Amino acid sequence: MLRTQTSLSTWSQKIHMKWLVLLGLVAFSECIVKIPLRRVKTMRNAISGKNTLNNILKEHAYRLPQISFRGSNLTHPLRNIRDLFYVGNITIGTPPQEFQVIFDTGSSDLWVASIFCNSSSCAAHVRFRHHQSSTFRPTNKTFRITYGSGRMKGVVVHDTVRIGDLVSTDQPFGLCLKDSGFKGIPFDGILGLSYPNKTFSGAFPIFDKLKNEGAISEPVFAFYLSKDEQEGSVVMFGGVDHRYYEGELNWVPLIEAGDWIIHMDRISMKRTVIACSDGCEALVHTGTSHIEGPGRLVNNIHRLIRTRPFDSKHYVSCFATKYLPSITFIINGIKYPMTARAYIFKDSRGRCYSAFKENTVRTSRETWILGDAFLRRYFSVFDRGNDRIGLAQAV
Repeated sequence: MLRTQTSLSTWSQKIHMKWLVLLGLVAFSECIVKIPLRRVKTMRNAISGKNTLNNILKEHAYRLPQISFRGSNLTHPLRNIRDLFYVGNITIGTPPQEFQVIFDTGSSDLWVASIFCNSSSCAAHVRFRHHQSSTFRPTNKTFRITYGSGRMKGVVVHDTVRIGDLVSTDQPFGLCLKDSGFKGIPFDGILGLSYPNKTFSGAFPIFDKLKNEGAISEPVFAFYLSKDEQEGSVVMFGGVDHRYYEGELNWVPLIEAGDWIIHMDRISMKRTVIACSDGCEALVHTGTSHIEGPGRLVNNIHRLIRTRPFDSKHYVSCFATKYLPSITFIINGIKYPMTARAYIFKDSRGRCYSAFKENTVRTSRETWILGDAFLRRYFSVFDRGNDRIGLAQAV
């Protein structure tokens, strides 16, 4: 429970008045941007041939520390909410105020709701009380962001942010003043883990600030996402715990530094290519639960597994999941199969539906989004030092 101050100091009153004035003058003139995709050069244009790929990896590789993390503060627990969201606690301010956020590789901005956000969706979540923090520092910068159907706009501010024992002082982040499309969402904000060029608030990402200040030993983070269990999922900073995966990590270079987008060879079922026939792009995205792709290809997959569309979802018989074939993603020559149990979800009423979903963001190249449905099966390492992603069979 946060302590409530009975009165404000003169300094706090001035800050409070400055915010009241700012809120009356906010003019959200920035362009609304789309997250998470942008046009990039294709792997085919950048490099060709598996041998060239492997040579690049050898030239730029370093061995990540195999750390047990016992007694350390480099792992941070995540809570699994119905296999749809993975949220972790952070604190902001002095004294600390606690928030549940999604650690999202598809964006770079950290934001939570402000106490001044009075929409019904904001009211249902924890809101930051800036006047209760002695380390709060306002700015006059505003921003807008669009996440699919969700929209929010707010101001950039500074305060102390903690992820476990990792502390970033004077960290810039966004305070949401108005939003839409987030009603019923079981988290208080988003903590982006993509590259600095992906920030649309202009705030320097917290991972980069921690990295630059030497708070983490290596410029990497990793995810282990549990299935069917609330506890057990973790995000790791600064190293990789080998107990969470089997075999070796398979390294895949990014198509271009600046996005967690890799080249995918193809998608197959029963040894037949069903998508990505000429190679495609794949964004490895912890901020979405689905596997998203072009509408016509997703529709073809739904036809092959005989789904029935209803209310934006595609349902199948739960009994049929025992007999549906695996769908295999081939990345850098390595097969990553997903059984029906991995790509079929179950809703709150016990009905089963497909994890495949149409991606409505149009790009010039065939692009897929590998969300939590894929990442529950495959442990993932995001290596900023070498601009690559490591994948291995999760335990």
